[in-house]
Amino acid sequence: MAKKELSYGEAFARLEEIQGKIEANKLDVDELSEHLKEASALLKICKDKLFTAGEETQKILQEIQ
Repeated sequence: MAKKELSYGEAFARLEEIQGKIEANKLDVDELSEHLKEASALLKICKDKLFTAGEETQKILQEIQ
């Protein structure tokens, strides 16, 4: 079964959850490593979505000029 693609909001919310756990020192070393890997993937999702939104915005602005 294919994974559902996360929305920007979902990815950002999960990043906030991970950040909270890290800041609260609630993770052991193994969990920390896994959460950091997940955070890295989530950051890429957010970055890609922001880049795409920026490109689309520029295209729309060019069309209305």
